[in-house]
Amino acid sequence: MSHSIFAGSMSFGGSHHGQGQQEVPFKTTKESLQVLLLHGNLDIWIMEAKNLPNMDMFHKKLGDMFSRLPGKVSSKSKITSDPYVTVSAAGAVVGRTFVIENSENPVWNQHFNVNVAHYAAEVHFVVKDDDVVGSQIIGAVGIPVEHLCSGQKIEGSFPILSASGKPCKPGSVLTLSIQYTSVDKVSLYQPGLGVPGTYFPLRKGGQVTLYQDAHAHDCGLPKFELDNGLEYKQSSCWQDIFDAISQARRLIYIVGWSVYHEVKLIRGGENAEESMLGDLLKKKSQEGVRVLLLVWDDPTSRSILGYKKDGIMGTFDEDTRRFFKHSSVQVLLCPRSAQKGHSWVKNRETGTIYTHHQKTVIVDTDAGDNRRKIRAFVGGLDLCLGRYDTPNHPLFRTLKTVHADDFHNPNFTEPGEGCPREPWHDLHCRIDGPAAYDVLTNFEERWLKASKQRGLQKLKSSHDDALLKIERISDFVSMADVPCLREDNPETWNVQIFRSIDSNSAKGFPKDPKVATNENLVCGKNVLIDMSIHTAYVKAIRAAQNFIYIENQYFLGSSYNWDSVRDLGANNLIPMEIALKIVNKIKANERFSAYIVIPMWPEGVPTSMPIQRILFWQNKTMQMMYQMIYTALKEVGLENQYEPQDYLNFFCLGNREAPNGETPNIKTSNGSDKTQALARKSRRFMIYVHSKGMIVDDEYVILGSANINQRSMDGTRDTEIAMGAYQPHHTLATKHSKPHGQVHGYRMSLWAEHIGMIEERFKQPEIVECVRRVRYLSEQNWRQFVADEATEMKGHLMKYPVEVDRTGQVKKLPGFETFPDLGGNIMGTFTGIQENLTI
Repeated sequence: MSHSIFAGSMSFGGSHHGQGQQEVPFKTTKESLQVLLLHGNLDIWIMEAKNLPNMDMFHKKLGDMFSRLPGKVSSKSKITSDPYVTVSAAGAVVGRTFVIENSENPVWNQHFNVNVAHYAAEVHFVVKDDDVVGSQIIGAVGIPVEHLCSGQKIEGSFPILSASGKPCKPGSVLTLSIQYTSVDKVSLYQPGLGVPGTYFPLRKGGQVTLYQDAHAHDCGLPKFELDNGLEYKQSSCWQDIFDAISQARRLIYIVGWSVYHEVKLIRGGENAEESMLGDLLKKKSQEGVRVLLLVWDDPTSRSILGYKKDGIMGTFDEDTRRFFKHSSVQVLLCPRSAQKGHSWVKNRETGTIYTHHQKTVIVDTDAGDNRRKIRAFVGGLDLCLGRYDTPNHPLFRTLKTVHADDFHNPNFTEPGEGCPREPWHDLHCRIDGPAAYDVLTNFEERWLKASKQRGLQKLKSSHDDALLKIERISDFVSMADVPCLREDNPETWNVQIFRSIDSNSAKGFPKDPKVATNENLVCGKNVLIDMSIHTAYVKAIRAAQNFIYIENQYFLGSSYNWDSVRDLGANNLIPMEIALKIVNKIKANERFSAYIVIPMWPEGVPTSMPIQRILFWQNKTMQMMYQMIYTALKEVGLENQYEPQDYLNFFCLGNREAPNGETPNIKTSNGSDKTQALARKSRRFMIYVHSKGMIVDDEYVILGSANINQRSMDGTRDTEIAMGAYQPHHTLATKHSKPHGQVHGYRMSLWAEHIGMIEERFKQPEIVECVRRVRYLSEQNWRQFVADEATEMKGHLMKYPVEVDRTGQVKKLPGFETFPDLGGNIMGTFTGIQENLTI
């Protein structure tokens, strides 16, 4: 049977742009190649392709047939391939050109600077034909990794091979150049420029306030001595947001995954009755303040013919819209859509399973001399129910007081008397100075994109003119003129804003994809992408010297290096970069520690299929990292002296309250849930870790809305925002000793909250004595959490309930294959087909 050299394989599923999968179903070389580690940067130019085959022969024949019909004028335009190129290593796409329509000799002239941390034999350049329902492989070029490792630039025109091993068409070539720079030679931080290659530059002279939980002031946390005789003091996030909104005179812009008008920002004390968010915003709007709310439009939340659907996610988006309907507060419910240029499948997927996930509050505030400036709040806290909590994280004690109208526990379908609430731990920050204006720019770009009228919507009132043009307001200070702290002020901050967002969600990206690189944007197949949050994490991990401390709602990625399911598409580099950092430190005989705090299980019912899948991906990520660490220990002969958990540990948070003298009702009749009854009896529950932050060496902090998974890091899935910041006078480089600035105080305060105590060794998280002590305390807390008798827990930090042996194998913890009270396999399960929802 003859085989046409024009035949190709169709590609469906996975990410259609951003970081997806690209397996080459045929060999691109006859040689036997070594699999080597690429860890560093690839500098790539894709110039042009010549003599590509016409992959649209069917469409051409169809057009020819219609052109012969009576009355039809033959079109002179040629129907041919719509080519683009993906660049992949280990099956993971690391770069992608834009699509050029109807061309057999496309010219891209596109530049890529790509972070890599992949074991691969070749870097593949796959030439594909774009189509309505997917894409078709035209051919591929493979560049052996062993040729790249020398660091020499490889350039030229290379034959584009098909499955037959021959050129896909005589004379078909791809012109490119590629050069590899290993991580030890990569410039990580350029002095004064922060993280290079991002959309927003580093802004100097700012001020940052770091928050733990919605309310932390006067909650019993210790103060910490900092350098220069200062003291670290905790602040209360929602109190500060209330004050900022109350004092605004010009504008209040709020972005949220969920914003609920009935949430109270202050619980107890004066102003508590005036702190209902909806009433407060109406009042400010009536005072003449421009109040704009940009909220994710949950597609499952609708009001149809008077019938109200609350929505699967419980975001109250429709309730909030209705509350403000006849006020001057403008609410824009923004759906997550792929918009034009994408397949029908991609549009349905994006609108159904991805969200707008940013959480920001932007206000004007006093700048002195009767002038106004911008202040911004950024982080993980949405202004909605279930988020208000303190470092004490009560389960039962506040159900009739602070949380009387704010009970939240999605694990119980019918919350009843004596049922534990789900405590909520989060990280947030306030930004003053030039970087706050970048947060404003993000809002403006998103608002303008979301308010763009289409079709019948053009008949409705436009939101386009809702944004204040602050440059035209005489008392508003511009970014260039905003008061800043002097560079010689030891308390000054350098701040940089990062995002995960694409041109379908933000207005103002260049229309010409060729100039995307100039604005530090990544080019997708039909979209431009800001992936700077991922870039920031990678650069910060690579620059780390002593330790990394992470709190995140999810932790999964680098699936291309798992022991199975490698084609999942969870290709973010973060887990791989942390593992390689530890591996390199072991080989250099240097100490390094990583502490990672995650929820006991992702929010939801732990026995459900989505949660079980996420736990499975998380377990695969852990297993990969521990295995790499053990292999490195064995290579240098330290496997008997140290174990993988001397370098890497995973924790979760939980609380337990002693009985209050009442006998819990544990009956399960009348349809009540058995798990609910068990939770009432045991008087325990996890503290939900919703944080999205990382601290490096007590000098650099990243905080925002982005989880460590593909949804948040990809740039074309959930929209996210984060900030990275440091105090230039409190770094290892400037002090030549351990920095004890605000970032150090913040990390110590978080540890005091979680561990319930502070010890001198906690000031050196990298030393093995600290690692083992923290692990020991977390194991003690776990034993108290699962004991038969309910006793008061002083510390909340618990070891994540799996066993990691000395060889790096992650196993079920004896006696605890499932979560206490609620069930569900702790290590997760995976059956059925792969999807993008849970990665």
